Amino acid sequence: MQAELDTICAQITPSGCGGVGIIRLSGPQALPIGQSLTHNPGFARQAHYGPFYDTKGEQLDIGISLYFPEPNSFTGEDVFELQGHGGQVIQDILLKQLNQMGARLARPGEFSERAFINNKLDLAQAEAISDLIQASSAQAARNAIRSLKGDFSKYINQLVEALTKLRLYLEATIDFPEEEIDLLTDSYIVNQLTSIKDQLNMVLQQAKQGSLLQEGMQVVIAGKPNAGKSSLLNALAGQERAIVSNIAGTTRDLLRETIQIDGLPIHITDTAGLRKAKDQIEQLGIERAKAAIEQADRLILVQDIKDTTPLAELWKQLMGNHPLPQHLTLVSNKIDLCEQNPTIKITPQVTCITVSAKHQQGIDLIRQHLQNCAGYQITNEGSFSARRRHMDALCRAQHHLTRGAKQLAKRHIELLAEDLRQAQNSLGEITGTFTSDDLLGRIFSTFCIGK
Repeated sequence: MQAELDTICAQITPSGCGGVGIIRLSGPQALPIGQSLTHNPGFARQAHYGPFYDTKGEQLDIGISLYFPEPNSFTGEDVFELQGHGGQVIQDILLKQLNQMGARLARPGEFSERAFINNKLDLAQAEAISDLIQASSAQAARNAIRSLKGDFSKYINQLVEALTKLRLYLEATIDFPEEEIDLLTDSYIVNQLTSIKDQLNMVLQQAKQGSLLQEGMQVVIAGKPNAGKSSLLNALAGQERAIVSNIAGTTRDLLRETIQIDGLPIHITDTAGLRKAKDQIEQLGIERAKAAIEQADRLILVQDIKDTTPLAELWKQLMGNHPLPQHLTLVSNKIDLCEQNPTIKITPQVTCITVSAKHQQGIDLIRQHLQNCAGYQITNEGSFSARRRHMDALCRAQHHLTRGAKQLAKRHIELLAEDLRQAQNSLGEITGTFTSDDLLGRIFSTFCIGK
């Protein structure tokens, strides 16, 4: 990607009323446009207080302006900031005036995108900015700060450097076969490959924790009508989010709620009761329920404890010929009617938990179970912010290293070298070394405007 030559502007404080509203300009015309508006003399990183004018000399606002010359700015370009009053009307007036002066409105994430293009940040650091803004817990925010400082990138760069050195050694071996190096007894290759695999596994585990904290876990609650799905949602959420009624089919659409378990975001979806629909609206709700089930990280199937239908038969009644998912937890609800205590039973096929959602009995068992399913560990050290795309890239790199070790055992040196190359490319996608323009566009489009 190449930086565009136009100058962009955007409001970088939230829309609405506030004490201060900030507008940022970046690009080759940021200083002359800013000076025309504020009469700022343009001293680097010095606050200038005064009126903001339109092109006719009429005062629009009054406040502070700051100039950050390239390359010592966030974007690596000339940056000019206006800190005026926080009313949305005046912010819109200033933006309109800047448009007339030649600055266009920035796209979502365009300031961070330019910082990446100008080598002020790598891609993992740029994404950490968005992660920090959207952090849903204190630990997620701390992890995002670590990634923004470059902790995640440091690990990736170390792995890439180690792979580069090993690839150079292998290429020399391939190019000069007369040296007759026995790769199976060459301790350097074996030790280096083992060391890289161990380092990658460590980074993968830390990234998994960061990804869980940032993106959370998708949990879907499903079952027959009146099994207690909505009561379970309310119990997990700690408030009355869903309507609870003895009338079957009360829930017609998907109802979503996000809770936190020791900082881990759990995105819960309550679905319509699965049965033969009695009308078109209920049928639509059931279809949406089935679609949500397909996308779930964990499926909680709620069954009335008095319903003795075996799991396999129950699943067939609800989902037809769909195979029984491995990520399923069976919750037998309404133990208060049988005067039973909450229990949890873990088998290789399924985990069964007995609860009373109405009386909040056994809810802690479900919470702990969800943490265990996610592989979440409470820790304040060594974690960094990560996304699912990072996990995908790390897993692909791990796959290539594992396959490369097998190629080494078979003396397929050229194939080992190719696996190492692909592992390095996968890791490069994380920091942006080998990332396509199309992927970059999708990543930055998810940022908020102003960043």
